[in-house]
Amino acid sequence: MLKIFNTLTKKKEKFQFSYSEKINIYVCGVTVYDLCHIGHARTFIVFDIIKRYLEYLGYKTCYVRNITDIDDKIIYAANKKNESTDVFVERMIQLMHQDFLCLNLKNPDHEPRVTKCIQDIISFIESLFNNKLAYIDDNKDILFSIKKYNSYGMLSRRIKQCCLNKNKSHSVSQFNQSDDFVLWKHRINKSDPHWISPWGPGRPGWHIECSAIINKFFKNGVNIHGGGIDLLFPHHENELAQLKSIKSSFSIKFWIHVGMVIINNHKMSKSLFNTVLVRDLLKKYDPEVIRFYVLSTHYRHPLIFIEKNLNASKNILNKIYISLLRFNSSIINSDYKIKLRNTFKKKFFSAMNDDFNTPKACLILQNLSQYITKIKKSSDILLYNSLSKDLIFFGNILGLLNHDPKSFLSSSTNRVLVSNSNSNIVQKLVRMRDIYRQNKKWNLADIIRKKLLKLGVTVQDKHERSTYKFIYEN
Repeated sequence: MLKIFNTLTKKKEKFQFSYSEKINIYVCGVTVYDLCHIGHARTFIVFDIIKRYLEYLGYKTCYVRNITDIDDKIIYAANKKNESTDVFVERMIQLMHQDFLCLNLKNPDHEPRVTKCIQDIISFIESLFNNKLAYIDDNKDILFSIKKYNSYGMLSRRIKQCCLNKNKSHSVSQFNQSDDFVLWKHRINKSDPHWISPWGPGRPGWHIECSAIINKFFKNGVNIHGGGIDLLFPHHENELAQLKSIKSSFSIKFWIHVGMVIINNHKMSKSLFNTVLVRDLLKKYDPEVIRFYVLSTHYRHPLIFIEKNLNASKNILNKIYISLLRFNSSIINSDYKIKLRNTFKKKFFSAMNDDFNTPKACLILQNLSQYITKIKKSSDILLYNSLSKDLIFFGNILGLLNHDPKSFLSSSTNRVLVSNSNSNIVQKLVRMRDIYRQNKKWNLADIIRKKLLKLGVTVQDKHERSTYKFIYEN
């Protein structure tokens, strides 16, 4: 059974829902003031995997991912480009969609823009006023009153226990009025984008946007709500406070948060000028390599970004595709040596059911690929093809192994470029390997075979001499 770590309870919980029930998923989307970076890629690849896996298990899903298309940063960036916010936002959303398409992310079922949900936001704020949780400050902004919501801080564990006596204690928020957050910003500059509201011209604050959109699409609650760990506080804490203030019974069953990306011992941040853009990575690496790299670290752990690890992921994925080069889908028996094949299947799904343990699942792909490589040398073609089919099936659940092996290995981002000097080295290594084989020094011959593989060369043995071929050759 699938178990998922719930940020709210700080423990893994069983994912127990009826298969007739549609699983509602809400993920905080991008604020489109700049190009997408590896942090965005990681978060949305993780939730892409979650959606794929739930659908494999037989669940129907409704995945909503919003777009924040109005924000101080957006206004500033548009002004800097001498563009209207509308023109700037349209361009940035197009670029975001291009990146997500390249990363093979499944489209959300709904992708609401904040500016298309203004009336929903206004109605939500009116409900907060009716429940005495909103007020107008001296600047004519509308704020949420934290002190009037008794459970504020529960999600992020920012409530402290205060002892009344030896036997009783009560929870006290660490916050005061200065921590109240904006629901509606009163217009200051006439040139800024604004909307008419009962409180005058203005625009929504950030936190109210997601709460209103969730309330619009999922009035009865959310099964999974997620985003990056940096959103836990204050964004998700504020979302929960607003939703519960409107409807105390509103439930978010699972909170899932994705770890930060760390570069040179610092959190990746535009303010530190250390962001790595998705489109820059796509110039050098196949989207599947980026996905494999992201999935090689558990989603709750920080991702330490080091480019050599991306190259390592590229080499691993190349080897997996190499093991599939002779795959023939027409030579398969679904029941052939099923006990052996089920050992890999059990390990793979055990990993995925353990809070989407993709690093372990990726390791199982590698192990199965290595086993297939050994089988390829034998005459058991049926087992080779059956295991290869299983490998592709597991990979597809992770959004991997969607390409023809030859096409993948011959692409400019994946193939190993061989210089003339390397070509001479290859010839020398092949001749040396032949000598070892003639003298029955099989271990030494196998070591050279592995070295050749790293150079992008496969070897086919024939009696006393071997032939070789570069992987990317047609």
